[in-house]
Amino acid sequence: MEVRNCKGCGRLFNYLQGPPLCSACIADLEDKFQQVKSFLRENPNAPMGVVSEENEVSVKQIRQWVREERLSFTEESQITLECEGCGAKILTGRYCSKCKNGLIHDLSGATKKPTATLVKQPQKGSEKDRMRFLEK
Repeated sequence: MEVRNCKGCGRLFNYLQGPPLCSACIADLEDKFQQVKSFLRENPNAPMGVVSEENEVSVKQIRQWVREERLSFTEESQITLECEGCGAKILTGRYCSKCKNGLIHDLSGATKKPTATLVKQPQKGSEKDRMRFLEK
């Protein structure tokens, strides 16, 4: 267990894993998330700057929630992200469906067991394959 300062409020807390935030700041961040989520339901075409200002949340944090696929923009929304693989316009996540399928295919191919190849057995009785003993 490690003791760290919270990135949000500066208090010391026991850090286990995840974001370097204390439990109070994590709860506040989750409340902000729910607030942004309900705001986007009511205003699906709102620009990112307006969502950020109205909910007092940074644009960076909103983008992180979208990348984590916790938030998604509608088809009518003018806000889009770029796929990290090919640069295509996407509404949520890090990759477009084409790149996701490619990654799944590549990873599934990497986990398959290699097929056994037949090793040709030496023929018995060959003079050069015989075992030799040295006498003392």
